[in-house]
Amino acid sequence: MLNSFIADETGATAVEYGIIATVLSVVIVGSIGFALEAVRWLWSDNNSEITKSLN
Repeated sequence: MLNSFIADETGATAVEYGIIATVLSVVIVGSIGFALEAVRWLWSDNNSEITKSLN
């Protein structure tokens, strides 16, 4: 019974796709966080340049 459980590969593909989806999700969330920080920096830099030009 244990040998048949070990040899059974049913669901292995679903697990692999789940792992791939998890890794992609982590990469996407990390990329969005990095991009948002870059956009925040750009807008703060624009704000400081506008303030300097008005004074």
